[in-house]
Amino acid sequence: MRPPPTQFQPHDPAYAERVRTSFARQQAMGLIGAELVVVEPGFTEIHLANRPEITQQHGFVHGGIVGMIADNAGGFAANTLTAADTSVLTVEYKLNLVAPADGERLVARGEVVKPGRTLLVTRAEVFAVKDEQWTLCAVMQQTIMAMHGKKERTHGSAQEGARHS
Repeated sequence: MRPPPTQFQPHDPAYAERVRTSFARQQAMGLIGAELVVVEPGFTEIHLANRPEITQQHGFVHGGIVGMIADNAGGFAANTLTAADTSVLTVEYKLNLVAPADGERLVARGEVVKPGRTLLVTRAEVFAVKDEQWTLCAVMQQTIMAMHGKKERTHGSAQEGARHS
């Protein structure tokens, strides 16, 4: 159930370390317990264990949480193809929830559809994995803005800084 290798080449030979460091700084991902498992040129995969704290009233992982990991999977996939001095921000995304997020874990796979100098188009799929059966629960299309010469802010509190994907 693995997508084919990407045809994109990263601009930064240290892209994987840079992307993993950026992900580690995202307090929101830490809050929900998401893990960045795969980082390849134009592709990332985020895993999230199901816990009661991230579910809605029916016991499924909340759609907002599904959107968070889809947004980050696509955003970090885009970030793998940017220069070392470039950060990224989500401009917009369209998320379709196609099945309940009902599984022991969720897997969000993000990939770059079209890289550009300023705007990158990505897509993501989120799967609910239950008893090793994979069910597609969300699809997303996204536009990412590359901010050239803009390093990510480091901040001491959740109130400071900008949201980075």
